[in-house]
Formats: sequence, structure tokens, C-alpha cells
Amino acid sequence: MKQLNQNQDQWKTRLGFMLAAMGSAVGLGNIWRFPYVTGELGGATFLIVYLAFVFLIGIPLLLNEFSIGKAGQKDAVGSFQNLAPNTKWHWTGFMGVIGGILILSFYSVVAGWSLFYLYKYLTGAYWSEPDGGYGMVFDEWISNPILPLLWQALFLGVTLFIVIRGVKGGIEKANAFLMPVLAVLMIFMAGYVLTLDGALEGVTFLFQPDWSQLSNPKLYLTALGQAFFSLSIGVSGMLTYASYLKAKDRLPGAAIGVGVMDTVFAVIAGIMIFPAVFSFGLEVNEGPPLVFITLPSIFASMPLGNVVGIIFFVLLTMAALSSAISLLELPVAFFKRTIGMSRKAATYLCTSIIFVLGIASSLGFGIWSGVTIGGQNILGMIDYLTANFVLPFGALLMALFVGWYLNREQAQKNSEIENPLMFNIWYIIIKIIVPVVMIIIVIANIFGYTA
Repeated sequence: MKQLNQNQDQWKTRLGFMLAAMGSAVGLGNIWRFPYVTGELGGATFLIVYLAFVFLIGIPLLLNEFSIGKAGQKDAVGSFQNLAPNTKWHWTGFMGVIGGILILSFYSVVAGWSLFYLYKYLTGAYWSEPDGGYGMVFDEWISNPILPLLWQALFLGVTLFIVIRGVKGGIEKANAFLMPVLAVLMIFMAGYVLTLDGALEGVTFLFQPDWSQLSNPKLYLTALGQAFFSLSIGVSGMLTYASYLKAKDRLPGAAIGVGVMDTVFAVIAGIMIFPAVFSFGLEVNEGPPLVFITLPSIFASMPLGNVVGIIFFVLLTMAALSSAISLLELPVAFFKRTIGMSRKAATYLCTSIIFVLGIASSLGFGIWSGVTIGGQNILGMIDYLTANFVLPFGALLMALFVGWYLNREQAQKNSEIENPLMFNIWYIIIKIIVPVVMIIIVIANIFGYTA
């Protein structure tokens, strides 16, 4: 493949790309969202349906996005302009850039909370139950108009420091450190939690299906959404990462590897959390407060809970950082090419825009808490719109682009699937099944069938 942009950054190694892509996929969604939606929707039954959707829909979509980026060899917008000149397809990439900015604007707020909790554990402030309990101090913290913004800015500052150093020197090096350390910490946490009294009940919940749950339509829609969004599909971040690949780097194995490892991280997160929840007699369907209220209460009651708390919030912050890097690189690459800015200038500009937008999400828990749409605060509203409409619509357009705009020969060449049978299966999924599934998701979201 000819390099279309001579100034284009490239990964040093294929492994570096895979670690960065895993970092993009493995984030708060795996460690925070996956356990509580699993708890709400039947444990093992949800897990089985989720795994099925990862392999049947998620990985094919991931390969689809990779194929556009590697063939296009530019940012999210430029890749479509290269592959479909003089058409409107580049608006798909532009929608992804806007979506990435919006997602990181509220994602960085929650990541700032995690960083603050890590600080509290490092200083010993949260080793024991504070006056009023963890619930009260959490509510007071997120409603403060200033302090959460400072921690959000600190988190974005770390993200900026990495992205500004480029693909090889920043993103690849950071993920080469973050992902192995994250894996070791999660395995250690899971192993420790399994030693607690009553832990087996949590393991049973996670791995022994309750087949009666299969009659719940929400189970399928939520599992499909979790599989879809946990792989960071539809926002063009994976497309941008794939554009930095060299011609010799093959896509199918990378897509399978990233999909499998993302799923492994999610399952380990469940093993980390459910045995502890059952061990201390708490509810498995606590929802989003699970991480910032329920788990600190558990840590305060278990042996070596202070150490466990430190490790947990280290890994939570690292997971958030690895995803934030890809979300920031998405608009940075776009601004670099379209405006001709240096990477340094583009990174500062994008980070500033994201921080300013994030102010609204943060204040939505405090002085702007009265601003709601459809019963949701500002952060919840942006999260809902991006996760349930922007990302699925982006994935739908990318599937239509490969399945219907490109001819079959172009699609096969770009996918790099050499086996004819495997290509036919993948092509049918992208051309027929994915559009139908994405339309069902969007309709279900419009009529409120999903959480």
C-alpha cells in the first residue's frame, strides 16, 4: 500500500498498535459499567449473551473500522475523503470527531473523580468510613462547583502530555506501560477477592446462568450495546489508530486480538467485583454508584482494604487514561490535517475545548443540577445521546460504506481477509446483519427500550 500522507505518523510496531487499541477499548466501560449492568440483568445469562454479541457483531465491526482507517491512511475525515472523493461520506468521520469530543468532555469528569479517590486512598483519608458515610461525601464532592473541575483538568493534563508527544513517543509508549500493568493489577485484585468468605456465591452469579432471564428483551439490547460500546466502535477512534499502521501490518488478527482481550478485561472486572459484593451481603444491582460508594465501603471492611482500595483506583484511573488518549487523538489528528496546526497546538486547542465543554457536565451535579432533559442531568444527557445515537449511527454508516458503497473487491482487499469463506461470512455481517441490528438499536433507544 502506498503511503498517502508522507507526514502521517506511524506505529513503531504492530504490537504497539494492538496495545493502544486495547487501551482505547478497555476503559471505565469495562471496570465501571460492565459489572453493574451484569448485576442488573442476570449475571451469567447477561455474560453469555454479551460474549455472543462481541464475537458475532463487535469484532466484525472493529475490523470494518480498522479497514477504513488503514486504507484511507488519514484522520477520521481524511480517510473517507481519500476512499470516496467528491462524496458526502466524510461527514461520517466528522460526526465521529464531534462525538469523540463530547464523550471525552464528560468521560474526563468521571475520570477526575477516580483520580481524586486515588489521592484520598494514597493519603489514607478513605481507608475507613468517613463521617456521614461514603455516599454523603461522594454527593458533596460531585456537587462542589470548583474542586471536581481541578481534578478533571489534572486528568486532561496527563492525557495532553501523552498525546502531545506523538504516536510513537507518546501514545505507543504510554499504552505499552499501561496495558500490562493494568492486566497485572486486575488479576491480582481478582485473585485477592476470591479469597474472601462467601466469594464463591459471587462467582456462581457470574458464571451460572439463570435461563429465565432470556425472556427479557432488555437483556439482549443492553448486552448488544455493551459489546458494541466497550470496543469503542463507531466514534472513529479505532479508524484513526488504524490509519497509523504500516502496509505490512495485518488487520484480521489484530481485530480478533483486541476484541478477545477487551472481553477478558471485562470478565476479570466482574470477578474483581461480584465476589466482594456477595461476600459483604450487598446488592448486585447497585448501578453507577457501585464504584464510588459501594466498593469503598467494602474496602473499609476487608483485610488490607486500604491497599486494595489504592490498587483499585490506580487501575480505574489507568483504564480511563488509556481510553482518553484515543478520544483526544481523534480530534487532534483532524485539526492537524485540516487546519495545518502543529501537533502541540492542536493538542492544546482540543484539550481546552474538551475541558470547557466538561464544565457543564461537572456543574450538572451541583449548581446546574436543575438543568435536566428527559429526567437526566447534563452528563447523563450527553452520555445517552452519544452512546445511543452518535456511536450506533456512526457504526451503521461505516458498515453501509464498506458493504454498499465500496465494491466487493475493494472491501475484501481492505479487510485483508484471505480465506474466501471467512470473508463471505464477514461481508454478510457487515452488509446485511449489522445495518439491521444498528437500526433496531436506534429504534429501541428512541422508544426507550434500553437503559
